[in-house]
Amino acid sequence: MQLQYPEQVALTARAERARRDGVPAVARRWLRALGSSPDPGQSASSQLARAPIVLAALDLTASDALVDALRTTVRRVLQTEPGGRLACVTVLKTSRIAMDATLDEQGRSVHVKRLVELKHWARALEIAPDRITYHVLEAPDPASAIVEFACSNQVDQIVIGSRGSSTLRRYLGSVSSEVVARAECTTTVVKAPERIRSSAGIPSGSDP
Repeated sequence: MQLQYPEQVALTARAERARRDGVPAVARRWLRALGSSPDPGQSASSQLARAPIVLAALDLTASDALVDALRTTVRRVLQTEPGGRLACVTVLKTSRIAMDATLDEQGRSVHVKRLVELKHWARALEIAPDRITYHVLEAPDPASAIVEFACSNQVDQIVIGSRGSSTLRRYLGSVSSEVVARAECTTTVVKAPERIRSSAGIPSGSDP
């Protein structure tokens, strides 16, 4: 009803603001919302910078059981890290020589589609928007892309899924094993629970 008579709407001091708050002000509100008491001797931006970063490395083509197990593990990790931030990362594997398709069969952007899938995966975690980011990387070597992202963004812990340990993977290696070997931070490898694998008819030690 008030929108029909805009001149009667009472305005607060916030209506006179001409620009957004800076990083320190936003960080202070973020810390208050988490129930933290900022150290008077340190800036809010420096405290925010020290908040641990957890990287969830997602293979969106993996089985539902593995994707769900990864979400459960990420939730537990964040519960032990009050104020922690989450970076959801997936890698579009590209060819080293040939041109890669940028559209799917329906004519939609593959990059945008993966971004939407990342957000859908993280929705159940119910994380505040300012504590989570989404990244779709493009690289011929997914393991290298994940490790480089973790290093450049000072990630504190990587959580990554493993499809299994088939004979082929034992000889050629896997993305998760390479990330574990090369990452400079703690890395947690997640597998789908055995009971779920068995009920799905997936032999033990094989890829989903």
